[in-house]
Amino acid sequence: MAETYTRHDQLFKELIHTFFQEFLEVFFPEVHEIIDFKTIIPLSEEVFTDLIEGDTRRLDIVVQTKWKLKDALIIVHIEPQSSTQTDFHERMYHYFSLLYNKYRKPIIPIAVFSYDENWEENQYKMEFPFFHVLTFNFLTLHLRKRNWRDYITSDNPAAAALLSKMGYSEKERIQVKMEFLKMMARMEIDPAKQRLIYGFFETYLKLNDEEEEKLMEEVKKMDDAEKILELPISYEERGVRKGIKKGVEKGIKKGKKEGKVEVALEMLKEGSSIEFITKVTQLDREEIEELRRRM
Repeated sequence: MAETYTRHDQLFKELIHTFFQEFLEVFFPEVHEIIDFKTIIPLSEEVFTDLIEGDTRRLDIVVQTKWKLKDALIIVHIEPQSSTQTDFHERMYHYFSLLYNKYRKPIIPIAVFSYDENWEENQYKMEFPFFHVLTFNFLTLHLRKRNWRDYITSDNPAAAALLSKMGYSEKERIQVKMEFLKMMARMEIDPAKQRLIYGFFETYLKLNDEEEEKLMEEVKKMDDAEKILELPISYEERGVRKGIKKGVEKGIKKGKKEGKVEVALEMLKEGSSIEFITKVTQLDREEIEELRRRM
């Protein structure tokens, strides 16, 4: 469970850090409107210690920037949450208190819920029958409550990646992947960022061999099929295509392995870390280190 959460945590952190402006633009336009993005300073390496329980905690995404209208420094804290925790709203207040105690700046707290359950809380209260002490509010994005169709006409890389975590049915999986590919074909993004988006998307929406074959057949019928097929496709798609050509199950498995190696080599050339490549491709660290030695 801890390993799964760490993987989720790292993927969301990489995605939102890389596309911080785009993420706010598509999901929190009111926040995006007030921020001067030329003044961004990441503060996410800050580690806080719980003085009561003694645990240490590295907040996922903390950024210092400027409020355009007032030319004043503010803090934006984004906390992805992959599982329901009934004390999460209290924890958000705890993080807020730690940040404010250290920086003494206005803070915009945001929680991103990526679990399937309906539980959602955006407020923490402290009160007594005779006295209301405080009400702490924070912004929320519950991805499963978002309709993926509302975002497919945008050319926003954060929205493209997060389609994989939005509300869709099992029957819509192929269609969601197809719309994702259309979005990627429209956007002009450098290969390293494309790999990040693909790695994120396929962590949460990975089609099986039969679904990939159906997808490829549908793509071939599209007007912009050539552009889509020229994308730096994922190792899964590469494997399926190679396997289909070979026409046997063994060929599909071999093709997938070859596709993973191709993706790993490209990511190494683009400067991605070994840790991140292992998360995206699921290759062993030793295999990736061997590939790097051969380059």
